[in-house]
Amino acid sequence: MPQINRVEIDSAGPPEVMRIVAGELPPPGPGEVRIRHTAIGFNYIDVYQRSGTYPLTFPSGLGFEAAGVVEAVGDGVTDISIGDRVAYMNAGTGAYADARNVSADRLVHLPDQISDEAAASLLFKGLTAQYLLRAAFAAKPGDLILVHAAAGGVGQIMTRWATAMGVDVIGTTGSPTKTAAILDAGAIGAIDTGADDWPEAFLRATGWRKAQAIYDSVGKATLLKSLDCAAPFGTVVSFGSASGAPPAIDTALLRAKGELYLTATSVFPRNADPKALQANAADLFDAIARGHVAVDIGARFPLSDIVDVHRAAEGRNITGAIIITP
Repeated sequence: MPQINRVEIDSAGPPEVMRIVAGELPPPGPGEVRIRHTAIGFNYIDVYQRSGTYPLTFPSGLGFEAAGVVEAVGDGVTDISIGDRVAYMNAGTGAYADARNVSADRLVHLPDQISDEAAASLLFKGLTAQYLLRAAFAAKPGDLILVHAAAGGVGQIMTRWATAMGVDVIGTTGSPTKTAAILDAGAIGAIDTGADDWPEAFLRATGWRKAQAIYDSVGKATLLKSLDCAAPFGTVVSFGSASGAPPAIDTALLRAKGELYLTATSVFPRNADPKALQANAADLFDAIARGHVAVDIGARFPLSDIVDVHRAAEGRNITGAIIITP
């Protein structure tokens, strides 16, 4: 059996709770394949899980997203072969490792034009943007949308992709220094949500035009005020809680604000069905190939420096995606 190194935690806590564990990787079971990772993606959800914001069962691995090459296949696997380049983002925690056994139906083949690093840094965030723009609210040319945290990974992808679709985007950020990045991504305006009157600033920026959809990953600090920015019969999509859990909202408030639609959603259920995963990934890869979605690698760290990865991410010291190399 091959020897591997992987990250394991026994309790929630600071970055130092992560440790590198050496061990043997058993052969892939029925329906599984063994992937030798070439690039591992970092996502901020990894920090939430490590710190205990999102509870785990211990001991636990970390990491959702990686790309690599298939080294072995288990019984019953017919559509994946040894040597195939593949990636995944929905196979449970444990991507922080040299190699891993993964259920074959969680994998997507990588086209030649998609690099391993692009896949490892874009699959999770890109499929999040894909279902938000295609399914949670199907944005169309001429629509106006408001994207919170638009300077972040998902926000940047959404802004560029939606702009390429002919959608008008206003982006928000809690840091005034990040407004330039939002505008560079194609947004027609950038709003600082640090100001109490940011909904009025949004309306001034749009000529008092309200948004057909609002995509809110911030949660507690923004969701109620987001309702004031939505057009009648508009949709408010809650898909994150960076500032804390979103407040409970009375349905009467939605009616009073313009008979709004409110939905709370997640990337994992949207890609739980293998056929949906393949179709959604193909849509994302097409957007990457067309230049509508691009990867900006801000830093690369070896797996052995995983503590430094989380320190840098929590310190907001890196702009762009973080790649972990086995």
